[in-house]
Amino acid sequence: MSEPDQPTQTQEDNDDRQQLQEIIDLGSATIRTRRGTIHTLTIVGQIEGHQLLPPSAKSTKYEHVLPLLAGVEESDEVDGLLILLNTVGGDIEAGLAIAELIAGMHKPTVSLVLGGGHSIGVPLAVSAKRSFIAPSAAMTIHPVRMNGMVIAVPQTFSYFQRIQERIVEFVAANSRVDKETFTRLMMATGELAADVGSVIYGEQAVELGLIDRIGGLHDALECLHEMMEENTPQM
Repeated sequence: MSEPDQPTQTQEDNDDRQQLQEIIDLGSATIRTRRGTIHTLTIVGQIEGHQLLPPSAKSTKYEHVLPLLAGVEESDEVDGLLILLNTVGGDIEAGLAIAELIAGMHKPTVSLVLGGGHSIGVPLAVSAKRSFIAPSAAMTIHPVRMNGMVIAVPQTFSYFQRIQERIVEFVAANSRVDKETFTRLMMATGELAADVGSVIYGEQAVELGLIDRIGGLHDALECLHEMMEENTPQM
């Protein structure tokens, strides 16, 4: 019998180059080990929506992330998704679209907040099935804001209220924090110098039930591997 084809050096070089290009283009990488295959997605800087940000701004483009997530969910090779977050927030609708897609995935998902998970980064952090936060990481919770021209009519304020309710309901549905507590944090005064809202850090986020556990990369990966093993069909 002939020996099964072994990967050639050229194939391995091509795989390495493809993975490096994935990191450069999409801030993502696929990690294959004996315990399974994990796709790592980084959400950094500002979530870019329908308007292009300046080239000098770090951004996560939702038109890249959405098809990537769909591909991860459908892939026979990928067993779990790790989301690394260090974001200042950004476009509300784009951020919610990404969060809804992650929350609707069947595959095991784990998020890890590093540095910051601010504004629309909060729904993104809780969208995974399990969430972690580094002790030094911060999360800013504040009301919906809009840049540029605002038409001062009741319909505008009604729109703000409805989208704010969508955020509160999503966070409450995907974490252990209740709507009243989250709304109170969102509307707090006196904590932010030039804004309404609250800044919470690692341990407080866990105490409030917003995030599941304090931890780092090893903790998040270990949790994801355990979820992947539970998700593996028994023969």
